[in-house]
Amino acid sequence: MISEGLLTGIILKFARDAVSDMDIEKVWHKAVKDTEIEKSCLTYLNSASSTMLHYIMLSESLLDNSDTVVRRGRIEITKPLVYLPEHNPVFKGFEFSDGDICDSSVLTFLLLRGVNLPSLKYHNTVYSLDVESLSLSESVKKHKQHLQKLEDVKTGVIIGPDDCWHFSLLIYVAALAAKSAPNDIRNFLEDLKRKSKDR
Repeated sequence: MISEGLLTGIILKFARDAVSDMDIEKVWHKAVKDTEIEKSCLTYLNSASSTMLHYIMLSESLLDNSDTVVRRGRIEITKPLVYLPEHNPVFKGFEFSDGDICDSSVLTFLLLRGVNLPSLKYHNTVYSLDVESLSLSESVKKHKQHLQKLEDVKTGVIIGPDDCWHFSLLIYVAALAAKSAPNDIRNFLEDLKRKSKDR
């Protein structure tokens, strides 16, 4: 029997090797093509305070496609203490630097493709990494049913390739940012009205 620590190390090694063998363009296109948001959280991103996005990231194993890699984690999105220029997000915990891809390359790459995330801090924490002896579709069904049973509306379920899971998470965050934009505009206009009445 393989220990959990050894198994985690093997999975991370395969994922890092796969990313370093691909250039950022191929990784991005693979993530865009193969990422599915099975269940989105009902939370809006809050640009005035911090938002916690809980997720379950499911990927077909690179070692055995009859197994599923399950990452449970959260992304804390906070307003930076210093002013950041527009469209200059800060990423932590996404493990871009583990391969040949660095964080600044990712930012430049996203900007050149018109992917604009709010200038906030995005801190990802994977607190659980497991392998299930279930097919990807069986694992998706299991986790969605479990969350439904718990009436959990704050946890998202994302499917994405194991060798570019971090880009799948960015796609999830970008989708939530787009969903939150009308709410942000409404809050901004209400704030302006309040300020103008106070004068």
